[in-house]
Amino acid sequence: MKLRLILGDQLSSDISSLRDVDAKNDTLLMCEVRAEATYVKHHKKKIVFVFSSMRHFAAELVRSELNLQYVKYDDPQNSGSLVGEVARFLAQGDYDEVIVTAPSEYRLSNEMQSWPSILGIPVTIREDDRFLCTPAEFSNWAKGRKQLRMEYFYREMRRKYSVLMDETGPVGGQWNYDSDNRKPPVAGMTVPDTYRAEPDSVTQEIMTLVETHFPDHFGDLYPFHFAVTRDQALAALDEFITRRLTFFGDYQDAMIQGEPWMYHSHIGLYLNCGLLNPLECIERAEAAFHKGDAPLNAVEGFIRQILGWREYVRGIYWHEMPHYASQNFLEAKRTLPDFFWTGVTQMNCMRQCITETKQNAYAHHIQRLMVLGNFCLLAGIDPDEVNNWYLLVYADAYEWVELPNVSGMILFADGGQLASKPYAASGAYIKKMSNYCASCTYKVTVKNGPKACPFNYLYWDFIGRNDAKLRGNPRMGFMYKSLDRMSTEKRHAIRDDSRRFFKALETNEKGR
Repeated sequence: MKLRLILGDQLSSDISSLRDVDAKNDTLLMCEVRAEATYVKHHKKKIVFVFSSMRHFAAELVRSELNLQYVKYDDPQNSGSLVGEVARFLAQGDYDEVIVTAPSEYRLSNEMQSWPSILGIPVTIREDDRFLCTPAEFSNWAKGRKQLRMEYFYREMRRKYSVLMDETGPVGGQWNYDSDNRKPPVAGMTVPDTYRAEPDSVTQEIMTLVETHFPDHFGDLYPFHFAVTRDQALAALDEFITRRLTFFGDYQDAMIQGEPWMYHSHIGLYLNCGLLNPLECIERAEAAFHKGDAPLNAVEGFIRQILGWREYVRGIYWHEMPHYASQNFLEAKRTLPDFFWTGVTQMNCMRQCITETKQNAYAHHIQRLMVLGNFCLLAGIDPDEVNNWYLLVYADAYEWVELPNVSGMILFADGGQLASKPYAASGAYIKKMSNYCASCTYKVTVKNGPKACPFNYLYWDFIGRNDAKLRGNPRMGFMYKSLDRMSTEKRHAIRDDSRRFFKALETNEKGR
């Protein structure tokens, strides 16, 4: 008799731990536990999403006539930890083995290594084969390579799964259409809304629970509209394919004030908890291209996010952990500013992205990378604090996807293992790709002084103070040539503006 544990991000009926389930003898166990809900103070909407999705998935398992034991968060007997709940249920039956699909995060995977000795019973951890590249396959691909660049990994994955391929190679003759996917926003754009599900009684019960037990967690609880069932998640995918995919490619980097969703898919949270599987999303997009319903640049860009980037960052995570979590190549030590929690800042781009994150537990990838992340990079914020923030504020965040994106892509904390150069930018980039600057206290066209956009002088301060670390990077040569041509007066102005800004940050002066 087996006790089969299903984790909160394993809400798939074909999960490996259920493959050979004996419906008459085995027991399935799902638990809402404090340890998982509070190891960081997850956004309130994320807790509602995960708990509601778990309960709805549990109901599906029961309808399939499987013997399921489900522990709610406020159950008086709930021990508050996964190992505690497994031990409690083992004591209630004559089990000879615990079976679980491998956790997605290193901390829990590492913890489970001690479970056999704690529980006094064999614990079989099966591979999570919902992903398209196993950690072993990624390590084999990485072996002997000086640089682990996503583009080359992505090409191998395209070949492996025959995605957007014909008899001569990649469809259209190119592997990557990213250069076609950087159009700035256009005045008067009409952006379709995201998918919205009406909370049912199950979700409403959990919303009340979150109000009661997690009042000090970040984020707005209301309104809540995420999909919490597989059918709803499929409807969300279908809505993206039919209403937004056509313009996703052109405007995937664009940002518009008051339009948090833009043309993105908003399905990362469904993929990462198991309500959707990656191949079905890829196949739906590819089919749209072949039917003439969406252009190649949009479809390839969307597929690259799943088949390329998502699989790649997971590969990096398991290939490099646990040391990856402690890297700080640029020796960044500044504390995360208070306005990351409140949204109270004079920088309109930051205010918009933080406020939308607080409201929605979501921001699209350019908001995360080139506004919020760019600020953290330029300001030299401690990677531990930045990783903690990104992990807790987004509904799609788990450490396997968050850590490589933040430490590697955003902060260059890994020294270039993931990205070939730091993704640093001045205010000019934000002005080009958004309409945020028109409503800002600061002036993006002003380079120095109290009215100047802080991104302008912080960019050059970042370049200057990291000279010893970055000058030798071949992709940074142009920046350092520009810095070398600056007059002494200009350099002093950059230094003085940056010092004044950082001093104001430390005192939370006017939210900066």
